[in-house]
Amino acid sequence: MPRFAANLTMLFTEIPMEERFAAAAGAGFAGVEILFPYDIPAATLSRKAVAAGLEIVLINTPPPNWAGGPRGFAAVPGLEERFRYDFDRALRFARSLRSRHIHVMAGTTGDAAARAIFIRNLAWAAKRAPHASLTIEVINPTDKPGYFLADFELAAEIIAELGAPNLGLQFDAYHAQAITGDAIGAWREYAPIIRHIQIAGYPGRHEPTGGEIDYPAFFAALDASGYRGWVSAEYNPEHLTENGLDWLPGG
Repeated sequence: MPRFAANLTMLFTEIPMEERFAAAAGAGFAGVEILFPYDIPAATLSRKAVAAGLEIVLINTPPPNWAGGPRGFAAVPGLEERFRYDFDRALRFARSLRSRHIHVMAGTTGDAAARAIFIRNLAWAAKRAPHASLTIEVINPTDKPGYFLADFELAAEIIAELGAPNLGLQFDAYHAQAITGDAIGAWREYAPIIRHIQIAGYPGRHEPTGGEIDYPAFFAALDASGYRGWVSAEYNPEHLTENGLDWLPGG
């Protein structure tokens, strides 16, 4: 059975962030991810994670404006210097938190130069942080219209072109189902480059039960493939988080 992590940005939101670590551990999670941890001192988050016996497995690079603004800008022409500044900020947080992965968000753009800019920024980041694990994520165009990285084939092409040993794919089964109609098939096709997995029910992005994705079969496929990474629960609970954890082994 995979190792499960809780996305603390989306789960246990009925309590303050600092209290969510203990709640996640009590529910049976072994790790956590935090999308944008920058409003709380890294030392505080690290202390809470250690006290709960949890590993922080992923953070995102900062977006230009989280409060209703864009989501990332690594592929947005004209913001290269801003990307480098904020990547260094993410790198400092990741080191303090001992985060396993840093998700480099591409951002929303229709500029023809976006692909070249994205590759240039990723190449710089991979060289800047050779010991960090960097991920890029494909996001479906219905949920995030205009998001640059909305195609798995494009993501695979970029990863292959860069050939950076510390760059891989962050696979969100919800987005995979929305884009391909077959999340398990997409997993099997791109498994060699996948470093981190996120799950949610489809449609609705609620608990990973019912819906179009057969998660017991998906977890079995991960086991059969020998996947050793994390599987993060990144969904919006329909009610209180703790009331919807029947899908979690031991939950």
